[in-house]
Amino acid sequence: MLGRVFLVVDDEPAVREVAALMLEDLGCEVVTAANGTEALQQLALDARIEALITDINMPGMDGYDLAERAQQLRKELKVIVLSGRESDGRGHALICKPFLQKDLVRAMKRATGLC
Repeated sequence: MLGRVFLVVDDEPAVREVAALMLEDLGCEVVTAANGTEALQQLALDARIEALITDINMPGMDGYDLAERAQQLRKELKVIVLSGRESDGRGHALICKPFLQKDLVRAMKRATGLC
């Protein structure tokens, strides 16, 4: 049986890929999106998604707006935000970029539990 299903959203393909690989190594299933609009579409299509990991600073819809809209769609959705510049997760677990797998694990334990 697979673990939790995470949606990883980042406009930088390399960051998206590294985060997805880290989560897969932890036993999670991962869905990815390049922006907020794509992420909301993924949430609408895949009811298995339990948690969202999103970059804060993205063109168009930023991660804070995405988190708010995503939680309007799914009240129970857990959110972790990523940023290389911000220091406030605005109530969400925050991972500062660049990050290691142990940083991701720490945030997961706080926000969602492990896979």
